[in-house]
Amino acid sequence: MAGAMTDAATESVILEVQSLTSHYGRIQALHGINLKVRPGQLVALVGANGAGKTTLLRTLSGVQPQTGGSIRFNGGDICHMRPHQRVLAGICQVPEGRQVFGPMSVDDNIKLGGFARPKADASGDLERAYTLFPALKEKRHSAAGTLSGGQQQMLAMARALMGRPKLLLLDEPSMGLAPLLVNEIFNLVKTLKQQGITILLVEQNANAALAIADVGYVIETGAIQFSGPGRELLANEDVKRAYLGM
Repeated sequence: MAGAMTDAATESVILEVQSLTSHYGRIQALHGINLKVRPGQLVALVGANGAGKTTLLRTLSGVQPQTGGSIRFNGGDICHMRPHQRVLAGICQVPEGRQVFGPMSVDDNIKLGGFARPKADASGDLERAYTLFPALKEKRHSAAGTLSGGQQQMLAMARALMGRPKLLLLDEPSMGLAPLLVNEIFNLVKTLKQQGITILLVEQNANAALAIADVGYVIETGAIQFSGPGRELLANEDVKRAYLGM
């Protein structure tokens, strides 16, 4: 019986993307993407700048239109859902470049992430966010625009967590950060995974992303070239030569 339960859990899929395409005008950006994310997994999507990583996340969020294929989330088709409906369904994104609201306080930026939640629930989550990101608590009344790049990344993550995501989309969290801060951000990502949050991580730093990923996908010019367990991709000679600079 225990074996049967384990097999069932292994087979469950929270996000399934099949033959997904997307275009910018006449230019095709995604070419038949197939991808699965299982509950509790950290899945990394890696590739060079311009490979289609951010386009894929934007398409999953509903910000970028899909032109073909299917997206199933929690067993349901979400292709025709508007972006805010996908947020309510449990898909929350930390956008590339943080995109915090600079003039607003740290506190108000985080609270925005829980806009669709009852206030009583959101206040409890606000304190949990400050427990996870203590550096933000010290600056909770400061304008978000005065924070360092690493602190702004933490703020963007805290804001997304206020939506209680069933799936957290992380877009280039290490972009523009000093090496020490990159390590700190990846440690935070590992902490979120340990807390049971399902994560789809898009990252140009392929070595760091694949090292912590359960499953990895390598994308090039809008198509998946390799997929498999993160550690196996790190050891794959073709991947190392073409994508990891080794």
